[in-house]
Amino acid sequence: MTDQPPIIVEPPQAARACVIWLHGLGADDSDFEPVASQLAGSITSDTRFVFPNAPMQAVTINGGAVMRAWYDILELDLERKVDRDGVLASARIIEDLIAQQQALGIPYAKMVVAGFSQGGAVALHLGLRFGQRLAGIMGLSTYITIREDLSLESCAANATTPIFLAHGSQDPMVPLAASEQSRQLLRSLGYRPSCHTYPMAHAVCAEEIRDISCWLEDVLDC
Repeated sequence: MTDQPPIIVEPPQAARACVIWLHGLGADDSDFEPVASQLAGSITSDTRFVFPNAPMQAVTINGGAVMRAWYDILELDLERKVDRDGVLASARIIEDLIAQQQALGIPYAKMVVAGFSQGGAVALHLGLRFGQRLAGIMGLSTYITIREDLSLESCAANATTPIFLAHGSQDPMVPLAASEQSRQLLRSLGYRPSCHTYPMAHAVCAEEIRDISCWLEDVLDC
């Protein structure tokens, strides 16, 4: 459970869709609010944006420093041991947010789960396993965690849900190879992710924002 409620950005018109957008390690709920405001007006006019905070917890690779993290990172290696309990706990946080939005009248089919880095890993984990069809799943500068269980745990409801993956070719934090492994895994399981690579580090760039905007317009039928 997080220590404070998410930032919720209401559209000027009645909300008919929702994007739940998770930040990365050490950031907070305000991190992607400015990015969302740069999206096309056809999206922001009637789409609610929800920016949750990750829990405060110690992060092993950062010397045990306490910061906002969706799960602990135990090792730097790509094949590292995964904090499974942390991933599952954060996925439940997002499930609760989805349930709240559904109770407010947003259909599952008009919801997108999105995230950057750690947040993207949680968005992918939950979205691929969620029991109701979602509008889309977006993972930025991220990777699939708990890969070995995906073939057994993925849900048919989201077998054809649009997936947007983006990564920086010069990313020193989450190497491009991690994204490529995830793309290959998804394709091997029958998914058809939309994959994008940009000449940037562990960040978001203007071209990427334009591509996200076009993708959201498509999956939300804006």
